[in-house]
Amino acid sequence: MIVRTRWRSILQTLTLHLGAASLIGYFALQGYGGQYGLAAKRDLEQQYAKLSQELAGLKAQSRALAFKVDLLESERIDPDMLDEEARLLLNLVNPKDLVYIRPHDTKSRLQ
Repeated sequence: MIVRTRWRSILQTLTLHLGAASLIGYFALQGYGGQYGLAAKRDLEQQYAKLSQELAGLKAQSRALAFKVDLLESERIDPDMLDEEARLLLNLVNPKDLVYIRPHDTKSRLQ
């Protein structure tokens, strides 16, 4: 009867330790590779850095466009900006401009 009690206590202790180790292992794996783990945090930080750079570029582009729109306001139209926009829209050239027309030579392109 004493032998059975020893085996029982050994098995209970072993089961308790294995259960605790399994539980700790599960939480360790989830802490590293789970949905909210360290790997997911690293991925989110990389995505945040990428999107922050994209946001900075878009903000700079927005500021440039806002500045260009401000130059075209009806109260104070910038003559240079008006001239530039008119030339782009109408595809015209000022008589004072020097225009260089390149010849269309296919032979030089092939070489």
